Formats: sequence, C-alpha cells, structure tokens
Amino acid sequence: MRLITFSLLCLGLLLSGCDNDPGVKHAKFYAFGTEIDVSLYGVDDDTANSTIDALERSFSNVDTTWHAWRPSILSEINQAISHGEAITISDDVADLIALAQTLAAQSDHLFNPAAGKLFELWGFHQDDWFSSRPPPTQADIDAWLDHSPTMADITIEDGTLRSRNTQLKLGFGGFAKGFAVDDAIASLQQLGIQHALVNIGGDLRAIGMHGKRPWVVGIRHPRQDGMIASIALQQDESVFTSGDYERFFEYQNKRYPHILDPHIGQPADGAISVTVLHHNASLADAAATALFVAGDDWPRIATAMGISHVMLIKPNGEIELSPDMHQRINLLDKDMPAIIRALQ
Repeated sequence: MRLITFSLLCLGLLLSGCDNDPGVKHAKFYAFGTEIDVSLYGVDDDTANSTIDALERSFSNVDTTWHAWRPSILSEINQAISHGEAITISDDVADLIALAQTLAAQSDHLFNPAAGKLFELWGFHQDDWFSSRPPPTQADIDAWLDHSPTMADITIEDGTLRSRNTQLKLGFGGFAKGFAVDDAIASLQQLGIQHALVNIGGDLRAIGMHGKRPWVVGIRHPRQDGMIASIALQQDESVFTSGDYERFFEYQNKRYPHILDPHIGQPADGAISVTVLHHNASLADAAATALFVAGDDWPRIATAMGISHVMLIKPNGEIELSPDMHQRINLLDKDMPAIIRALQ
C-alpha cells in the first residue's frame, strides 16, 4: 500500500523542523515489514509519482530477493548449503555476498550474516518473533557454537557458491535495509533527483538539501518517548541506529532483544542503542549492529570498519561519543553528560 502526500509530513520522530513546505513531496509505502518514507525536494508532481513507483519496485525486489524465511533466492542458497551442495548465483547476488564478507571480516565477525541458525534458535526468523517463549537451551546454543559459521566459510568461484559448513545459514537482516536504501538513492540519482531523504523504519540516507537548509534528523531515545539528539546532515549521509527496543520478546519478565552476539550465542548486552553516521547506508547499517555487539570494545571495531561517527548509549544511560560525532551531534538534554572516547 502506498500513500503519497504533497504537503509536508513529519517522519515520525526523525525529520525535525516540519513546516508545510510546498517544495517537498512525500510518499509512504511498506516493505521489509516496516513503513518507508520518501521525501523529495524540488520536483513536480508527475516526477514525484514516477519516482516513487520506481522506488517501491526497488524496495519490493530487495525484500523478495533477500527474505530470510520466506521463499527467495536467499532461501534457495541456504537450502543448497544445508545439503552440502553448490549453487549457481548471479553477479549481483555474488557482489552482495562479497560485500557482506568484507564487512563481517572488518567487524571481527560481530556482524555475522552467516548466523541465521542462531537467530532461528532464538525464534527471530519468523513472522511472530515477538511472541513470548522460552529462550533456547544452552546445550542448543553450544551445539551451534561448535560449528560457529561465519562469512569466511563461503567461497564463490565462477558464479558458483559453496560452503563446507552445513550449519551456515545466511540472513541479511543486519544490513538489508542499508543495502536497499543505497540502491534507492542510486536510483534517484540516476533519475536526476539531487535532493531527497529515504527513511526506512527510522534509519535513513539523505542527499542534497532541504531547500536552503540541511536535512535535520532526530535520534530516538531508547528508553523514553521522543528524541535524545539531532543531527544536521551534510549533502550525502546516512544515519542508522541499532537498539534493544526494536525487536525483542519477553519471557518470565525478562527481555530478550534480537541483536545477538555470535561469539557467545546470546543477546548482546553492552549497549541499548548505537547510532552510526556514514555516507554509505550499507556500511552504517552493518556497523551499527557490530558496534552494539562490541559494547565497550566499540572504538576498536569502529576503526577497523572505517567508521568515525558513533554514539553508543550504555545500559546505565551513559552516552559515549567518538570525537567526530561529538562535533556533529546535538544532544537535546544539555545537562546529560557525554563521554568522548578516542578511536583505536
């Protein structure tokens, strides 16, 4: 379903400074199980309509291709791996897997798209992931850890993918949204659109300007209603946040968030929110996940992944910022202390 409006709409808590600007065209549609907001500046109604049609097709194609548990190219790859069989893949599929391998290696495999069976153990590879249920047993987790599949277990040669680790199961939830946003922005640029913002469930990438001013976006508070900070974006930048409030289930009054540490097989607990600023949405998406899992070790992983702008909120509410992020971010509570941590 798609809703197009030609008056300014605030993008939830994310687009600040809303003011009935007739120069901005907006559309909303759904993919990846979430709402996608697109804002275009300086285009006429016909151009906006045709552009949104193209974007809706682009997002739907990525969602259909890479869905983790419904029939898709990804499910075909996973079936072949589970049977110890090789499978022929197209160049674009190989390119995405190669990108995931690079990002996984840079993150010390804290970002691990090969851990699909671990997420399956925890019940996050299903449509009702939020339903209450017992967590997996430690014995089941240990059995997965005995195989510890990573993206390094995949080889691609002459268009053929193989893996000797039959416990490897791909799932690109950790950066599929970022990849889709990058693809959408590339499509907009090919159509000559110079000023736009694409927001998918609170994560986004913006190009150009909002008239004579920058796109200004807010970062959700992980424990309260409203925003904790805002950032004015510079021409072409992405803002992606991973938080323990996004997906979780509760069992016997305990919360189990969906961001798992593949090194121990348990939900990561060193942060409650991590925000990354970078021009590339795919990298920002993967890094937000990896740095969340890294917890106190986030400066080292950020450096390895080429990320310089980070805000991490610890379980006790403390805010940690990289030096570059400190220069850019506007914390809305001026009395809230922030710790500056140098990258390693």
